[in-house]
Amino acid sequence: MPEAAALCIAPAAMPHSPASSDEKHGRALVLVGLMGVGKSTVGKRLATRLKLPFVDADHEIERAAGRSIDEIFSRFGEPAFRDGERRVIARLIDGRRKVIATGGGAFMQEDTRRLILDRATAIWLDADLDVLAERVARREGRPLLKNRNPREVLGELAAVRNPVYALAPIHIRSQPLPHEATVDAIVRALSA
Repeated sequence: MPEAAALCIAPAAMPHSPASSDEKHGRALVLVGLMGVGKSTVGKRLATRLKLPFVDADHEIERAAGRSIDEIFSRFGEPAFRDGERRVIARLIDGRRKVIATGGGAFMQEDTRRLILDRATAIWLDADLDVLAERVARREGRPLLKNRNPREVLGELAAVRNPVYALAPIHIRSQPLPHEATVDAIVRALSA
């Protein structure tokens, strides 16, 4: 069996019908947006505030694959990573309410985006490029930034991705303020 085919990081998604508006409040809350916007940090705090479990999809992918995301990208390529990512997200959106932080490219994949929009509540976290560039400089292991200027890469990504992220029904601007301000804004949007 070729090595790429051996990478199975989640069970296949089971068919699931979209939730009705009455079930909306029981849906998972899925945070989408560019790298550095604070999906994981804000997600943990949002989950604590709402007394819900928190799951970082990237960590679940790494745990299931037994490899870092950087290793998965370099060894198997982005298409294999995206397929595994979709399957992990399908498993996480299992009908139990929780907060899920996704990787920046997850919502860009049509099948993954459809899955999130049909079975969860998508929340787009957005921020100015300067804020994002400063935040991503603090953390390594981002394959798309390897040997490149972070602000330049983020600008290119924003131009392509922001119109797609805008499909999320909730849009929250993350300001260079304490993360609790973003959590407050999400809670207000959820109760509107």
